[in-house]
Amino acid sequence: MTATIRDLDIKNAEVLLRVDFNVPLQNGEISDDTRIRRALPTIQYLQEQGCKTVICSHLGRPGGAPDPKASLEAAASRLAELLETEIIFSPEITGDGVEEVARTLPNGGIMVLENLRFHPGEKAGALDFSGELARLGKVYVNDAFGTMHRKDASIAGVPTLMEQAAVGLLVGIEIEALTKLMDGPERPFVGILGGAKVSDKIGIVDALARRCDTLIIGGAMSYTFLQAQGIDVGQSRVEKGKINHAKRILERCEAKGVNVLLPVDHIVATELSADVETDVVTEIPEDKMALDIGPETVHLFTEALASAGTIFWNGPMGVFEMEAFSAGTRGVANAVAESKGYSVVGGGDSAAAIQAFELSEKVDHISTGGGASLAFVEGTTLPGIRVINERRSQ
Repeated sequence: MTATIRDLDIKNAEVLLRVDFNVPLQNGEISDDTRIRRALPTIQYLQEQGCKTVICSHLGRPGGAPDPKASLEAAASRLAELLETEIIFSPEITGDGVEEVARTLPNGGIMVLENLRFHPGEKAGALDFSGELARLGKVYVNDAFGTMHRKDASIAGVPTLMEQAAVGLLVGIEIEALTKLMDGPERPFVGILGGAKVSDKIGIVDALARRCDTLIIGGAMSYTFLQAQGIDVGQSRVEKGKINHAKRILERCEAKGVNVLLPVDHIVATELSADVETDVVTEIPEDKMALDIGPETVHLFTEALASAGTIFWNGPMGVFEMEAFSAGTRGVANAVAESKGYSVVGGGDSAAAIQAFELSEKVDHISTGGGASLAFVEGTTLPGIRVINERRSQ
């Protein structure tokens, strides 16, 4: 079992805390502080223990060089507001000056470092950069589930160099919630996959095909599967290089008795545009593309979800950001929310959708990491978890 901060004696400890403050910024202002709020329980626990806490995170993709538009200063300011306490923001990531400030923090004090990805060693997983970060504390805590599938220096390198390592409270909740999908889920187990590309989700499609009783496939990726069945899909998005893979998945599901549900009707248009004329069809015209599932498909998917004992959902059913193509995703979100089964939303666009439809309180768990949650459910041991487990066993 992965150690959490509650398993360690960290009274008055010097802690390096890796969080996920990769928040959206508009004109330098945070437009959604959810990720900061989700880290608060761990930060507050460390404060209560009298820890001197140095917080680090990435934000955006600045490419290994400083970029004022990707500074973590706004996140540090927002954290100070939420905690109602003073926080030191360091414009430097490492160095003698940063180490001196870290050592002289008062018990319960907090310092937030500048964006880790301003240093090229972070994405490169450079051990020398890991060593510089490790000098900022004696206990390593990772509460950034959304990055735990990566091999970045702050994820996979730093914990190997510190005296103790554990995950934070948020990551502990993620592990517990996702493990329930893996270890004897209540039947029937219904997996829902959507989004744009089959190629992005080959691993999770295969994993769910092995575990689920019913596999629902919507979104643009469903049209690769429909074409694999010989169904004309007009101008809809198809990954031609994945058609044979889709055929193999369908054959495997049939052999294992997994019920695969694909769209039976569609919202189509001649182009992706907010004000384009749309039609509901069961057969897609040659000159049109499907951009959402239709009402009969929503009904079909809803019936399957109504009796589910366990649900895992990742990926929208259409271009839900546009009202004209949002009904399918909204319908599935409502069905997941109304189900009596144990429901997990696997981060990414599906998490954004269920929050946009104000249904967050009606599902059991919304993961903070799209890619990490998919990798976990696939059965992959995440690098960020593996190094902490190995550190504990030494």
